Amino acid sequence: MALNYHQLHIFYTVAQRGSFSAAAQALHMTQPAVTMQIQSLEDYFGTKLLVRSTKRIDLTEAGKALYPYARKSIELMRETEKAMSQFTSMLEGRLLLGSSLTIGEYVLPRLLGPFGRQYPHISIVLKVMNTTQIIDEIVSHQLNFGLVEAPVHHPDMISEPVMEDELKLVVPAGHPLSGKGPLKLADVLSYPFVLREKGSGTRQVMEEQLESSGIDLCGLDIVMELGSTGAVKSAVEAGFGLTFLSPSSVKHELALGLLEILEIEDATFKRQFYSIHLKSTLLPVSAVTFLTFLREQQQPL
Repeated sequence: MALNYHQLHIFYTVAQRGSFSAAAQALHMTQPAVTMQIQSLEDYFGTKLLVRSTKRIDLTEAGKALYPYARKSIELMRETEKAMSQFTSMLEGRLLLGSSLTIGEYVLPRLLGPFGRQYPHISIVLKVMNTTQIIDEIVSHQLNFGLVEAPVHHPDMISEPVMEDELKLVVPAGHPLSGKGPLKLADVLSYPFVLREKGSGTRQVMEEQLESSGIDLCGLDIVMELGSTGAVKSAVEAGFGLTFLSPSSVKHELALGLLEILEIEDATFKRQFYSIHLKSTLLPVSAVTFLTFLREQQQPL
């Protein structure tokens, strides 16, 4: 594993804020994602950097030694970005990008337009495929980088958080739960469900949250398992069951009144989207610019 700026930035933010939750909020990341990056940094150095106490996070002696270097790295990166900002409007290039289904079909389309207006000389070629295919094409240098729905554990890859997403309960119009206020998990688990296939990022996030809430997955009434978000939406719209999907994937159906999103008050289904690229290859400036643009998007997905 290679040391990277993003991990130092996370470490510095945790140290500054005094807690993983406060750092996660400041960085627009999930708390588990922050914890994972800190653990990776500790594995890299082979020593503990932070100690959890009752009320806050404290630095170990190693953490205290690293802290000023982390601060300097952030300051240097900001100075670098400022120095290069005069050239970014003139950036040119052709980015070859692979993305998983949800990101490629529902998240990126609304962002590519604004990015294109800001950087008109950068063209993006987007290929939507599964994570295994994305890795294969990055390794064979057919893609510059990829955007996926879960961290990739591959010896030749760097995997970094880019954007946060949250799954919501989606029901068909006219469902018995329709229009009701914040629900509890127990209110919805007795209904039939239509879900993505096992192994999909959406399914994984849902199952992990239910398991952490003490829910026996074998007890769910799963009437369909489908291979695409579009198929799941159609089945829910037809009244076959409920599902958990990203709000970005159902905006059209919500506007038409075909589907409805309901809030669950005792569980959240957050996930992180990740960029992946080869450790041995430096990303072109245009790719770094695009990833920075994605990280700066504050509006909900």
